[in-house]
Formats: sequence, C-alpha cells, structure tokens
Amino acid sequence: MNQHILNVKRRTSLVTVFTLILSVQLGFIAYSGELKSRVPPDQLQEAQSLKNPYSVTKEFVDKGRILYEGRAFCSVCHGRDGQGLPVGPDYDSSSQPLPTNFTDGAWQTARSDGEIFWILKNGSHGTDMAAFMPQYVSEKEAWQLVTYLRSFQGA
Repeated sequence: MNQHILNVKRRTSLVTVFTLILSVQLGFIAYSGELKSRVPPDQLQEAQSLKNPYSVTKEFVDKGRILYEGRAFCSVCHGRDGQGLPVGPDYDSSSQPLPTNFTDGAWQTARSDGEIFWILKNGSHGTDMAAFMPQYVSEKEAWQLVTYLRSFQGA
C-alpha cells in the first residue's frame, strides 16, 4: 500500500474517533442534568419520603393521562409520547435542557414519586418547568399525573 493511502486511512480513523468522542461528550452534556435531582438538597430527603396516598387504579392513571394531555399542559413540552420536545422556534439546546424524557428508564429509576410530586408543586429549578400546584392541578390530580408519568416507563 502506498504512503498516501495509509495517511488517508489514519486521518479517517482519527476523524472517526474524534467524532465519536465528541458525540459522546455532547450527549453527556445535553443529558447530564437530566438525572440530577431538581429538588434542592435541603428538601430532597423530605420530597423522597412523600408517598402517593391514593390507590392506583386504571381509572386513576387514566385521569392522569387526561390531565397530562389537557388542562395540565404537560404534553405541550414533554410530548404526547413523553419523550420531551424542543419548546418554541427560539429553543436553544446549548443553554436550555430539553423537557424531561419520561420514557427514559434511567430517569424513571432516579426519580422517586415524591420528587416528581415536589416538582409539580414547586417547579423544576434550572428549567422552564413552572409550579403547577395548586394553580392548575389539585394535590390529588398531581398524584394522578405522577402515576401517569410512571406509565411511560419501558415505553
């Protein structure tokens, strides 16, 4: 093989490796905040201890879906499929995290029901997620939403 072909192959290999490393790093940067709890550290233990006081039935989950797709506006940012959407034409993914992808198993495992409830009540600091309780949903409705969000697991 001549030297020119070897040099081209080396450069191609280096570019491929560099591109792979950059893609992994950018993916981590874009995703790194997703698993970080949005509950302030001094309130995290209390939030994690919150438990759904309602019996989880199909009807309870269905009410959560109706809220998610309707009055609670969740699907506007998170999508009907729960995968998270860029919000608006001016969305800048370099400075704004995508809305949470509820279908991600790692996220589902990392978040307790109490943390999700806390975010519905207080908003998600560092994101565009505002507090929804009690302005838009009641406490019971928030638990219905939490239960519905869990239905995205494994989707």
